Amino acid sequence: MHPLKPMRVPARQRGVGLIEVMIAVLVLAIGLLGIAALQAITLKNTGSSASRTQAAIQIYSMMDIIRADRANLGTYNTNIYTAGDGSGAPGTMMGWLDSLKTTVAPDAKGRVVCQAGNMTCSVGVQWSDTRATGDFGPLAEIQITSQL
Repeated sequence: MHPLKPMRVPARQRGVGLIEVMIAVLVLAIGLLGIAALQAITLKNTGSSASRTQAAIQIYSMMDIIRADRANLGTYNTNIYTAGDGSGAPGTMMGWLDSLKTTVAPDAKGRVVCQAGNMTCSVGVQWSDTRATGDFGPLAEIQITSQL
């Protein structure tokens, strides 16, 4: 019977396992960095999407205010994008402009253009949307036209 001799690893094979582990850690680190970058982009776009949703909600809110006071369509016309000054009461034009700043973005502005002849109104909201990714430009705008 021959006694078992310990197996010897050739000299050129030493350290190969360590290199394999280092390469695996490098690949894992690159993958985790990619996931972190995707998460950051997702968070930016989620904030932008929330602003767009709030702008649409605020536009429909203004349409409801105008529908409730159809006899005074001319009082709602701004014709240009206007910002609120913080003095508006809820349910009024200035109150709506003030609420844009708190719900959409601090620099949000609103515009209303009503035509009494055919009873149509166009309501728009504009704000700086630098958070969004893509080629949308520095200003985001949503506009809805409705017949009252």
